Amino acid sequence: MIALLRGSALVALLAACAPEPRSAPTSGDEVRDRAIAAQTAHRRTGAEIQDNAQDGAQDGAMNRVVRAVYLCDNSERLTVDFDNPRRMATVRTSNGEAIDLYQERAASGIWYRASNHDLRGKGDQAVWTVTDRDPTNCRAVD
Repeated sequence: MIALLRGSALVALLAACAPEPRSAPTSGDEVRDRAIAAQTAHRRTGAEIQDNAQDGAQDGAMNRVVRAVYLCDNSERLTVDFDNPRRMATVRTSNGEAIDLYQERAASGIWYRASNHDLRGKGDQAVWTVTDRDPTNCRAVD
């Protein structure tokens, strides 16, 4: 009986420590951000598979081409084919331009570059840099 009372008291104490429930976002930006987070929360994106492959995960990604689609803050959409056997990536921009980048050694995450372009990232986040333009933050969505 005493053990049952102790258990009930513990459950009540833990319930009292739970955080207050948050209300759902209602503004357009908050809803969009929440939808993007929900879309990528339950599955790994191609960028995350690539990132894990670069970090040494053994899921076979280093022996194949991995595709990732990024949406960037400047409204640009990048489709990136990471060709792991050749140690390069082909970036296709929103305007149809295709750029071949070559893999560089990164402390962690990914790093690919060519003379005027640079793609660095970790997980589903990346930074796309083009000479004479401000770098833009991007998020993998597929």
